[in-house]
Amino acid sequence: MKLLIGARYLLKGARILLHPKLRAFVLLPLLVNVIMFAIGFGVLLFFVSGWMEGILGWLPGWMSGVTTILWFLFISIFGMGVFFSFNMLANFIAAPLNGILSEKVEQVLSGHPVAPTNLGAILSSLPHSILREARKLMYYLPRMLLLVVVSFIPVVNVLAPWLWLAFGAWVMAIHYIDYPMDNNGVTFKNMKASITQERLLHLGFGGAVSMLLMVPFANFFAMPLAVAGATILYVEQHDTLVKTSASAPQSLPIVDH
Repeated sequence: MKLLIGARYLLKGARILLHPKLRAFVLLPLLVNVIMFAIGFGVLLFFVSGWMEGILGWLPGWMSGVTTILWFLFISIFGMGVFFSFNMLANFIAAPLNGILSEKVEQVLSGHPVAPTNLGAILSSLPHSILREARKLMYYLPRMLLLVVVSFIPVVNVLAPWLWLAFGAWVMAIHYIDYPMDNNGVTFKNMKASITQERLLHLGFGGAVSMLLMVPFANFFAMPLAVAGATILYVEQHDTLVKTSASAPQSLPIVDH
């Protein structure tokens, strides 16, 4: 149940992004994501297929019957690795824009005016955004390297695609919930502690984001959808002031086309 509730926040994010006051703040993160995923798809198409043919060429003839299984394993492992890597790179580049989008979504949810943001505000947020993204990478990379090693251990590597899926869901949850957390002054350490208390809820949200990343063309929209969904998740599940205030909105505002 918690997994499903978490996954629904991605749909809530899609709904609120239709709000006319948010459309201008969606365009730049969306453009960054489209460019990075196009590059990632090119890497997967032109390099991984060649690696696969070379690896399979080394197999003895008696193993020809497991070729299909090996193709599935390698494509799953390399595909998830490439797309998650390029997604993290895209988020690193677009971090200031994602932080601003999260801020504007929270303003819409609270009923506050959505103030315009100029180039100076974006540039001034760059140092902090870069440091915060670097902190995330320091958390992700050792765990990702461990999974890469596991992926090449015989027998154990059968579990690798599922481990990558679980890891990807957790990474996506941390990555996107961090934007509203950071905007509200929550440290990275406290953010991790907070989402761990509702692990299944956040795995559901992160899993929905991960599945969207696997859908061709739809994954172009994953970044802004996830930022918006994570912000709603923060407001409804983490921001106790919003949750306990009688005057605070308890549902999404009606979209005004």
